[in-house]
Amino acid sequence: MPFLIRLLCLLPLLGAATLPAPDAAKPKAVTVYLVRHAEKGPLTDPQKPTEQPLSAAGEQRAQALRDALRKEPIVAVYCTDTKRTRDTAAPLASARKLNPESYVADAPGLAALATRIRQVTPAGKAALVVGHSNTVLETIEALGAPRPVKAIGDDEFSYLFEVKLPASGGPATATVRRYGAQLK
Repeated sequence: MPFLIRLLCLLPLLGAATLPAPDAAKPKAVTVYLVRHAEKGPLTDPQKPTEQPLSAAGEQRAQALRDALRKEPIVAVYCTDTKRTRDTAAPLASARKLNPESYVADAPGLAALATRIRQVTPAGKAALVVGHSNTVLETIEALGAPRPVKAIGDDEFSYLFEVKLPASGGPATATVRRYGAQLK
């Protein structure tokens, strides 16, 4: 009789072990983090405005971006073809051993970027996009989410946007927080 009682006590545990965990059955979203490049340094060659470097504060912000996203499952990094966006992404890309991919920040280029992110980023993983004050919000819209802020000022560098692309195909959502030193 004691054996039968022990067996009856174990039956609920055996049944629970075969059920999937509640989160395991849920399809996972793709996350896209978006930032404007960090603070610019002085333009060293007026003939090459795309080669404008980061300032010392910008270099610190680039490190802060790496630190802010250190635990996120980032598998891809996208930058425009400017030194300041590449340098903003460099600490994170280097830490992850990723080669940033270049994208064009006009309307067709942003649509192509959004399509690429949706097609190649695995569920449950994330991508980082580094753009400009006049392209980051447009990129959020290209990903299908509403703008979480109306505009990004020329002197604002601390926005860190997070766009969730649901696996179920529902609407994308965007949230915003700050990272790095607040200079304002």
